[in-house]
Amino acid sequence: MEYYKPIDIARKLHISTSALRHYESWGVVPAPDRAANGYRQYTRMHLAYFRCLRTLFPAFGVGLSCEVLRHIQRSDMDGAFWLVSHEQSVLQHEKAVADKTLALLQNPELPILANKKLKSTMTIGEAASLAGVQDSAIRHWEKEGLLKPGRDPDNGYRIFTPMHIRQILLIRTLRRTVYFLDRMKDIVQAVEHQSIEKAKKVTEQALHSIHERNRQQFRAVSELVELCKEVGLMERD
Repeated sequence: MEYYKPIDIARKLHISTSALRHYESWGVVPAPDRAANGYRQYTRMHLAYFRCLRTLFPAFGVGLSCEVLRHIQRSDMDGAFWLVSHEQSVLQHEKAVADKTLALLQNPELPILANKKLKSTMTIGEAASLAGVQDSAIRHWEKEGLLKPGRDPDNGYRIFTPMHIRQILLIRTLRRTVYFLDRMKDIVQAVEHQSIEKAKKVTEQALHSIHERNRQQFRAVSELVELCKEVGLMERD
């Protein structure tokens, strides 16, 4: 059997040997055998684990990546695949929201729901339903200064307009991509102040980020399949 020294794998993956020890201590890579001198003896299986883990990190995050590899160690390939599949469905949903937001910015008169015209004023419940978010999220974004709905002078209830719907969709798109609350405030206010081109540019940047994550996820899935073949959970072609 061919063995690898820690430095061999570290050089292949462009990481430090201490990183390999950290991953091993997390329980996401099987413990290697030891040579007579106590040095770790990694195999092709370990290399596949490390390579897969490093590819999973940018695509799915540290927590889920570790959980996926723990499933593989338990020979639960399907469990690992379903975890990854769920995250891919979440990303696809993000893209759909981003596409909808960009379409609205490009054509402010575009209705959000097919065959349903936007009302000039809406309640918080109607706004939440149209944008596909919770009432509580809208209240939170208002508290953060991202939204400034009007108020009914008679009862004090919030009043939302089509502009607010576009703002809500933009917040929903950006909050889970590359922009955070402090950056979003400027972008959302651009919509309020009719600076649509600025808002469009940022939404396009968010879509670019989503596309890159999609590519990273497919690269990670490819390495996950190779790992499954290496450990005998899947037949080689």
